[in-house]
Amino acid sequence: MHKPPGSTLITTAGMALAAVLGLLFSVVGPVGEAAATPTGLHVRNGRLVEGNGNEFVMRGVNHAHAWYPDRTSSIADIARKGANTVRVVLSNGDRWTRTSTSEVSALIAQCKANKVICVLEVHDTTGYGEDGAATTLDRAADYWIGVKSALKNQESYVVVNIGNEPFGNGNYTAWTGATKAAIGKLRGAGIHHALMVDAPNWGQDWSHTMRDNAPSVFASDPDRNTVFSIHMYGVYDTAAEVRDYLHAFVDRGLPVVVGEFGDQHSDGNPDEDAIMATARSLRVGYLGWSWSGNGGGVEYLDMVKGFDANSLTGWGRRIFHGADGISSTSRTATVYGTTTGGGTAPNGYPYCVHGSASDPDGDGWGWENHRSCVVRGSAADH
Repeated sequence: MHKPPGSTLITTAGMALAAVLGLLFSVVGPVGEAAATPTGLHVRNGRLVEGNGNEFVMRGVNHAHAWYPDRTSSIADIARKGANTVRVVLSNGDRWTRTSTSEVSALIAQCKANKVICVLEVHDTTGYGEDGAATTLDRAADYWIGVKSALKNQESYVVVNIGNEPFGNGNYTAWTGATKAAIGKLRGAGIHHALMVDAPNWGQDWSHTMRDNAPSVFASDPDRNTVFSIHMYGVYDTAAEVRDYLHAFVDRGLPVVVGEFGDQHSDGNPDEDAIMATARSLRVGYLGWSWSGNGGGVEYLDMVKGFDANSLTGWGRRIFHGADGISSTSRTATVYGTTTGGGTAPNGYPYCVHGSASDPDGDGWGWENHRSCVVRGSAADH
């Protein structure tokens, strides 16, 4: 999703190479690990894991910091709703006001203070080749190198999402080469964080460019530490499409996350139930779009009204408290000192690991591990 307030939406709903890659994969098995395991968050056997080897499955929300830099409480508000990850919109200055190095440091500090993993992304690349205001992945890589001091020693807490939806529907075949080059540039500059790369076609990869070229992109990373991000809107309006796409990665041992999705959209009605259920069953991360502040006709994608954490919209209630939602499936990263993933409510009681399933009476209070627990977002969560 690439909609700052007042913007206009542009969306449109290689088999031979795929066959060759599939054959190669069947011979050599899953793509190999780097010779030296990276520090902090890294890919192992097709899964994102923490430095201690514990699997980390993202359950989170996108927050439009670049357009609303004064909404400094949003990360804490999102964390209190149960998210374990916040994907933060930044700008390299090519299209919007540049997010400074000091801002990046402050955002990381906020994520750490609220015990969520930070996925930081440059949004200026959105729809390059179709949107004339968009910039290149190479320029995004330059930005990350420019703020490298803020990223130093944050590998356990930060994922670098190189550029949002980096190609539109025109020159998307350039995605593979441009993505490999950006990864190489970052590694050559000494940035060894887990990287996330978005699909072309405004993030939805209807051309299957990312799907078919993912093995070679992953292998091009000398750290073997790249996660693939698909954005699911109108292209993914059936459960079969959702399952087929995610299985294409998981079945080949390639790391994938749903980096954006909503419950409705102008280009079609995404099947959010299938997205969330399939993500749970495959242990795939998901990050919903977005906390608040959408404009240009997609205000329905706001999870809360006017950045008010106490004013959930229908979409907000669905993603946080519905089936396979954040409150019942999110587990806090163990780097923050918890293995249950529940966290602690403001009243001092632990959050219920199993959400509302631990609360048969529906009053917000559950019972786990021989003590009371609180269901996130319930009347007892205060």
